[in-house]
Amino acid sequence: MAHNWKRRLHKNYQQVLALEFAVEEINRDPYLLPNVTLGIHLHNTYHSDARTLESSLRWLSGKSQTIPNYTCEEKYKSVALIGGATSALSVQMGMLLELYKFPQISYGPFDPSLSDKVQFPSLYQMAPQDSSLHVAIVRLLLHFDWTWVGLIAPDDMRGEKFLGDMREEMRRHKTCAAFTEKISVSDRRHADMYVAILLRIAESSAKVFVVHGDADSLMILKNSVPFFHVTWKLWIITAYWDVTMTPHKHLGDSFHGALLFLHQTHVIPGFKTFLRTVNPAKYPEDSFLQSFWSSFYECPLETTEPAQEACSPNASLEMLPLKYFDMVASGRSYTIYNAVYAVAWSLHEMLLSLEMGSMEDIKNLVSQPWQLHSFLRSIQFNNTVGDQVVLDEERNPMARYDIMNYLILPNETEVLVKVGQFIPQAPPDQVFSICEMVIQWSSFDEKVFNSVCTELCSSGFKKIVREGEPICCFDCAQCSEGEISSKKEPDHCVKCPDHQYPNQERDLCLPKIVSFLAYEDPLGLSLACTAVSFSFITMVILLVFVKFQDTPIVKANNRDLSYTLLISLTLCFLCSLLFIGQPTTAICLLQQTTFGIVFTVALSSILAKTMTVILAFKVTRPGSRIRRWVQPRMSNSLVLICSMIQVTICGIWLGASPPFPDTDILSEPGHIIIECKEGSVIAFYCVLGYMGVLALGSFMVSFLARNLPDTFNEAKFITFSMLVFCSVWISFLPTYQSTKGKAMVAVEIFAILASSAGLLGCIFMPKCYVILLKPHMNTLEWIKNKGDSRARNHS
Repeated sequence: MAHNWKRRLHKNYQQVLALEFAVEEINRDPYLLPNVTLGIHLHNTYHSDARTLESSLRWLSGKSQTIPNYTCEEKYKSVALIGGATSALSVQMGMLLELYKFPQISYGPFDPSLSDKVQFPSLYQMAPQDSSLHVAIVRLLLHFDWTWVGLIAPDDMRGEKFLGDMREEMRRHKTCAAFTEKISVSDRRHADMYVAILLRIAESSAKVFVVHGDADSLMILKNSVPFFHVTWKLWIITAYWDVTMTPHKHLGDSFHGALLFLHQTHVIPGFKTFLRTVNPAKYPEDSFLQSFWSSFYECPLETTEPAQEACSPNASLEMLPLKYFDMVASGRSYTIYNAVYAVAWSLHEMLLSLEMGSMEDIKNLVSQPWQLHSFLRSIQFNNTVGDQVVLDEERNPMARYDIMNYLILPNETEVLVKVGQFIPQAPPDQVFSICEMVIQWSSFDEKVFNSVCTELCSSGFKKIVREGEPICCFDCAQCSEGEISSKKEPDHCVKCPDHQYPNQERDLCLPKIVSFLAYEDPLGLSLACTAVSFSFITMVILLVFVKFQDTPIVKANNRDLSYTLLISLTLCFLCSLLFIGQPTTAICLLQQTTFGIVFTVALSSILAKTMTVILAFKVTRPGSRIRRWVQPRMSNSLVLICSMIQVTICGIWLGASPPFPDTDILSEPGHIIIECKEGSVIAFYCVLGYMGVLALGSFMVSFLARNLPDTFNEAKFITFSMLVFCSVWISFLPTYQSTKGKAMVAVEIFAILASSAGLLGCIFMPKCYVILLKPHMNTLEWIKNKGDSRARNHS
């Protein structure tokens, strides 16, 4: 096998050691490739397209002098190439190796463009798919409410795809990219590009930046000058750029507190123990190890025993700081380890299928490496860790990520601390997890970074997006009447349910209080006491009239009509009690109809009494023919007929569209008012209108009869009582229409009591005054003397 290794970064030497460890482990396995010993060729790519092609040609030629399509005779031939730390390197090698159908297994980041089997039929990708990386990053942003984020990626196909996926996922979750920077790989060595990019990063209002790329494409960030430190940003870094490899101390400080998404891998059994034993004495032929060792220990490059004795006897890779070497297998080392085993198992299956086992057969076989393709495509096995390994990219699993916190301890030691993970195949409640208590943020700010364009609106306010700006930049406006915004939904206002209302801060819906004019209410209690008091007074007056029924003042103007009027007024006062208390269906049916009927009886009685005054005066004239109309039964008939008309109207009202209980949730904030609706508004105003006609008729008739010469003429009092009655009800109508809730009911009760009290006071109080306080005026002698006196005055 051959392997291309990136020499520039010392820490990548772990990948070479993972390759050697896997080969040694396979060679010790008696069941995998028995009687076959694997070997390796190491070639460097130097991060250069030209050097990559040169190394590939040198490997194919077998000599330092590269001759295309020419291979020197060697005892052992390679059967596959494991290489391509980046997509660009894989493409460069693949274009050349495809000419010979040579199997190439790429251990770099998974790139969908390399899955094109028409263009790269001999290339296989070992790395898991990063199709959920953008989802994992956005989940992290949402967890900390970071909605204003900068994005940095290389200006290539992988970087463009990552930026597109991130923008779409961020748009779906209403987060915004405040800053997008594409780093041109061709300009990565230009110093002026460093300053320009870093200035744009420093001037951006975003405090959190997502960095996607690898060591090659992000060389500008890797080699930045001390100016970088003052930007004070929090960095979220994806799997293929290891910030621990930064060459400058000040840059490492800048990344202190960064969060890294690393591919989740398992510990390779025995690998750490193997690393502890690695030294130049164990592998004297490894020139890379000699160079690596001499970079950190006081050892000469010569491999002679005296030279090796000059090295520190206790020197070990475990002693190196994290930025130079990591004892924990990286994601790429784990991928290389699996790649070696994939080649070994494919070769093992091919040997079994061809029933070959001798060295001569192997020599003949390896001269045709393209024969390994069918076995590589179908290979499937479990590695020593227990993970399933496949080279079929359609079955290649999605990557799982560990979220690591990069820290620089006070003793300048670098560490990576696991603080969370993202497993896309897990149950929904276990896909993303993070432990905030473990995370250490940047030293200059111990609080969690708040990377937003605009601070979230407080409770009771809603977002107003600024025109022409991203949705993350907005203004705040207070919620409208009847709406709230809570901490759970601060972006917009929601209307409270009908049975609830907003509190003063408009961040909580409170239950509305059921309200009606109750007896416990001071207003309801006062109106009820007033109604009972007036009804009691009316009953007392009725008893007075009954006791003095044979006196002239009671007998005048039809005694029976006076009784009927007093009883109806008593009922008028008491019917107002139907408007107090919680409305029910029965109460709503009785309220308006009872009120209309008893008031009609009262007005009909007044009309009949007024007619009696006029008819009685006309009867006193000689030869009058209307004596029969003055009889009591005629007056009673008039009251009955007028009342029956109102009963008929009320009956039609109840049959067509009767009153009903209903709730009013709008009139008073915080209250649900239970009230009686009229049902048919036309019928309601017909009842009032009919009473108005009776009142107007009584007023006109009594006005005409006010000056008739009679000792006990009631016309003057009836005229004034009708004036009070009409004034009350004319004022009632506009007031009733302009009020709502309990006030509307109170207005109607007041109109009933005021108009009834007006009738009672104007008609009966003068009579009671005479009956109780001036009894001498309630005698026939006084009436006769007054009549004689009036006659002498006229003569």
